[in-house]
Amino acid sequence: MSDHSTASAARPIRLTLLTGFLGAGKTTILNRLLAEPGLTDTAVVVNEFGEIGIDQMLVEAETSDGLIELSDGCLCCSVRGELVETLIRLGERGTLARVVVETTGLADPSPILAALMADPDLQRHYVLDGVVCVVDALAGPDNLMSRAEARRQLAVADRIVLTKRDLAEPEALSRLDALMARINASAVRLSSGTSEMLAPRILDCGLARADGTLADPRAWLGVVSGHAPSDAQDAMAQKPASDEDHESPVRDDHDPHHEHGHHHHGDVRSFSLRHDGPIEEEALASFLELLSAFEGDRLLRMKAVVQTRRQPERPLVLHGVRGFLHPPARLPAWPDGQPDGARLVLIGENLDERRVRDLFAAFTGGLRSDAPDRAAVEDNPLAIPGFRFGG
Repeated sequence: MSDHSTASAARPIRLTLLTGFLGAGKTTILNRLLAEPGLTDTAVVVNEFGEIGIDQMLVEAETSDGLIELSDGCLCCSVRGELVETLIRLGERGTLARVVVETTGLADPSPILAALMADPDLQRHYVLDGVVCVVDALAGPDNLMSRAEARRQLAVADRIVLTKRDLAEPEALSRLDALMARINASAVRLSSGTSEMLAPRILDCGLARADGTLADPRAWLGVVSGHAPSDAQDAMAQKPASDEDHESPVRDDHDPHHEHGHHHHGDVRSFSLRHDGPIEEEALASFLELLSAFEGDRLLRMKAVVQTRRQPERPLVLHGVRGFLHPPARLPAWPDGQPDGARLVLIGENLDERRVRDLFAAFTGGLRSDAPDRAAVEDNPLAIPGFRFGG
């Protein structure tokens, strides 16, 4: 498995994806960001510019290439389906440090993330800084229970900004917190109802910071104090999975084909995989190939930091969306000098968790009852040959 160095002669543009369901308050958050000092050399890409309510005090004039010049020198533009071309055009300007893309309220963010990983022109210009999801504390529980779009938006987020928290009843907030934790336990949650500036809290949440330094990869994974939010499920790898091991899925009450059980439309959830010690790169590549072949369409996002046998002192960073894998990158060293084995956080819709765990155990030497080992998987004549993660 080849990897790309994080060092680059020309620092890439950091791209932040701002998402959230209808009425969550994305435009309010965007206006607050634009009004804060320090957000210079930034382009803002929004949908339906004339309808979303960008503060007119921030707008100065339209430039010759169709962009909107904002009062602080930032740029804004509207797109209706030509997002990749717009981003490439912005990247070729050579003057930007950051781009913020706001999705529509009904948009699934994963195709945009997949384009960032699959399009070589976008890879040349951009690095994903992070996904910020805005959630309405009043309507959030109902949206997450009934709308697949809301669940997907939350699932891929690195930061969750909760709006209207002061208007919600404690019981509703507790219900919302439980839903958010189940769908995406690794994302950092914060409230918009404070006087603190937003930019320092929701930007620069990727591995590459604005000042050129690298973030702690464990924090990027959502690991706190040495434990991943869903590490409690890692114990499942030591015993056979059963239907009782799974939490009740989030129901889509609007789905007429809904069925009870773990696998059904709208089951968006996260879980983690853990392996103590280094992994052979060939085994890791084989696992990712089969993960893509079997679960690629259902894998909304995957983040991983892995210690490999070839270079155990340099963490390998993996980032995948759907069936696409961003070019793997090596960090210079573990943050505290202590290797941490392998941690993978997977967020998906109707993922076959048992199969994923069995495959991971097969290629990492883990013990799983009634599950094949690596040789059995690789020698299986029914295995799907020729698949490459992202290929």
